[in-house]
Parts: sequence; structure tokens; C-alpha cells
Amino acid sequence: MSPDRPVSSDSAARPAIARRAGQLEGVAAVPGDKSISHRALMLGALAIGRTRVTGLLEGDDVLATARALGHLGVTVVRQPDGAWTIDGVGVGGLAEPDTVLDMRNAGTAARLLLGIMATHDLRAVMTGDASLCRRPMARVTEPLSQMGAQFDCAAGGHLPLTVRGARMPVPIVYALPVVSAQVKSAVLFAGLNTMGETSVIEAAPTRDHTVRMMRYFGCTVSSASGKAGTRVTVRGWQEFSAADLSVPADPSSAAFPLVGALLAGSGAVTVRGVCLDPLRTGLYETLAEMGADLSIENRREVSGEPVGDLVAAAGALNAVAVPAARAASMIDEYPVLAAAAALAKGTTRFDGVGELRVKESDRLAAVADGLARCGVPVRTGDDWMEIDGSGGRPVPGTGPDNPVATRQDHRIAMSFLVLGLASRDGVAVEDTAMIGTSFPGFASLMQSLGAPIEALTDAPDRSTGDPA
Repeated sequence: MSPDRPVSSDSAARPAIARRAGQLEGVAAVPGDKSISHRALMLGALAIGRTRVTGLLEGDDVLATARALGHLGVTVVRQPDGAWTIDGVGVGGLAEPDTVLDMRNAGTAARLLLGIMATHDLRAVMTGDASLCRRPMARVTEPLSQMGAQFDCAAGGHLPLTVRGARMPVPIVYALPVVSAQVKSAVLFAGLNTMGETSVIEAAPTRDHTVRMMRYFGCTVSSASGKAGTRVTVRGWQEFSAADLSVPADPSSAAFPLVGALLAGSGAVTVRGVCLDPLRTGLYETLAEMGADLSIENRREVSGEPVGDLVAAAGALNAVAVPAARAASMIDEYPVLAAAAALAKGTTRFDGVGELRVKESDRLAAVADGLARCGVPVRTGDDWMEIDGSGGRPVPGTGPDNPVATRQDHRIAMSFLVLGLASRDGVAVEDTAMIGTSFPGFASLMQSLGAPIEALTDAPDRSTGDPA
């Protein structure tokens, strides 16, 4: 398989329904972490020598990154044994692409690649699918412009855009106006090809995969805490060598079979080798507070990341208030946490979740609409949500005739299929085609654990393809 193979482009909706599960049992092998997979390809491209990556997520988003790097002059190949090799060109060594870089639905890849290209002397055009072209890019183009890059964006600072990388890039000190690991990473990537030191100041901690992996590759990166927050600094024009690494299982993907196990009638599910970066475990901290039967075994370190085996067993959950300060550590997991909250005893509240409105869809609106269709009382504000749980009783569900609108969002689709496992009438979703962006083989894996998920081949195509 080559990264130049076509990614899924089937526009036909693939509706599905999940019905009540009496038991979920077994060991689930979930895909590699998406955030780490993107960064492994990118840092491998900027290293000197050949990097070998095992466990790379082979979803559409990561394949878009591999394909884009190929157009930038980097040789990226999937080997017969399933490992991926990246022949690095070194910092500053990217070539000007001779075609448009289509990032499909890969928001992380788009923003991080803009950071890398911003300090290369090249011109590139970047676009994406309808969903990605609605996501804000100004949050990265603003600091990258300060470093000397030029951007010609679509109205509102969106894709498609043209980037002209700086011929003589300058380092900056940038205080993040929004809590965003993607913005932090884009600026740090750009700083690798500047003369001097580039710093990012974050008032609240964000995912640190970029810093961890830079250090794993041998980059000099420093962190210091102060009154304004944490200052992360990377030294420019440093050369670093290729490194072999293994991508741990994605904690966001692991959440689906694990929460499914918590909501099923009985049984237990194990997911091995899950990334347990402290800045990614907010969901699991929250589930523990809810009384979930959830344990972590065999803690260890793999390629600079802490990992462990997670075991979840069916049992009762209690409502909690999830503080805004925890949002950055679980921003992608709120949709599946909403499924758990729908079965909890009492009212669960999420605060500080406004960032959900600018993900692959307006996830706050999508979750609220889906819960309402399933008969779950829910209330929302600009950056909060309250869910009245059923106290362990199955939620009504949608049946096959009133499917949840997935809005081209993989996490919405998977989260409501998980909720269907604890429903009276089943929960249908209007489309599952996009699930492959992060979790190839999701339905078959869940079925292997005992989840009654099936395609609705005769259902009408209700997909609008238009996130709110």
C-alpha cells in the first residue's frame, strides 16, 4: 500500500444501527494514535536518514499527511511487513509541490503542515473537504505571518489557501490566545527552520506530543513555567537524526469499546498499549469519578510516550460536573462521554467546551441534537452542556427511521453507535463512511466484542453533508 493510493471518496451515505448489547467481552486492538501518527511522519520527513514507524494509523487523515509529504519531496512508503518508512530530507529540505495539497478532513495535518511550510522558501496551495474548509485557519496563519510567511486565504481565513513560505524566517515569542495544541505545534515546527529560538507561551497545558517526539528524535526543546504559563522553546537550524518508533493505541479510539463495555449489560473489554499521556487522559479521569469499573495495567513507556492496558467492565455510573480546566485533555472525547452521561444517575455538566463548536462539525450542537433524538434530556449554552441521565435504564433510542445526523463527523457517528448498545429501540446514524478517517474497521471490531451493529442497506440517504 502506498500513501498515494486514493483515500475513501465514496459520497454515498452508509447508515447503520446499533442495538442493545447484553454483553461486551474480549480484547480490542484499536488503531494507532492519530496525533502521534501525524507527527511521526512530519518529524521523520525533517530528520536526516530513514525513520521506521510501526503501528501507524492508516486512516484517511494520516494517509493525507503521507500523501502531502510525498508531494513536498519526501519518500514515504508502507513496507510489506506493515511498517512505514520515511526518508527524511532534513530541516529546510522540502521541495515546492507541483500539485494542490488536498488534506481531506485532516485538520491537525493541515495546521501542522502550514507551520512546517511557513519557514520553507516555497509556494503551495492547500485545500480540504467541505468540513475542513469550514474550520478556522487564522489561528495558525496569524503567528506564522509574524515569522514572515504570507497567506492568501478564502473568506473568513479558511481553506483553500495559498502559502508563500518565508525566505528569511524570523523566530517569535507567541502567547497562545486560545488553548490549542495544534497552534503550539505549528509554531514550534516553523521554529525549527529559523535562526534563533522560537517560543510558545500557553496559559493552560495542551497536548505535548510534539515536544515529546521532538526530544525522542534528539531535538533541543526546553520548557519553563512562569506567571504567564508554560514557555516552550525550540532552537532553530538544528539537525536531528531519524529514529525508529512505535505508535501507541489512540486513547480517543480506545474510548469507544471501553465506554461500550461500561454501558453493556455485562462483560469486560481490554484495550492494550493505549497512550496514557497525562494531557490525554481527561476522559478516563472523568469516568473514574463517575464510578466506572475501569483499571490500568502494565504501565510502561514506548517511544517516549507512557502507555498501559485499559480494562473496563459493565457497571453503574454516577453524574459528575466536568470542569473547564479538563477540556484540553479530553476535547475529542466529549461526544462519547455524553453517551456515558446519558446512562448515569443524575445530571452531568460539561463546562468550557466552546472549542467543540469548531471541530469537524459543531460537536456541541451535534451531540445535543443526537441525544434529543434518542430521548435524552439535554441543555446547552455557548460553552456548556447538561445531560440528564437515565440512572442505568436503557435510553429510548431512535429506531431505524429517525437516524442521528452525523454531520460528516466520525466521532459523532461512533459515539451514537456506542449509545445504541444501551438503548431500547436501537440508535441509527445516517452515515458511517467517514469513520475510516480515524478508526478503520470500527464496526467489525465492535461486532467481534459482541456489539449488535449492522448496516441499514435499505435506509434512505438523509445525509446533508453540511455541518452546522
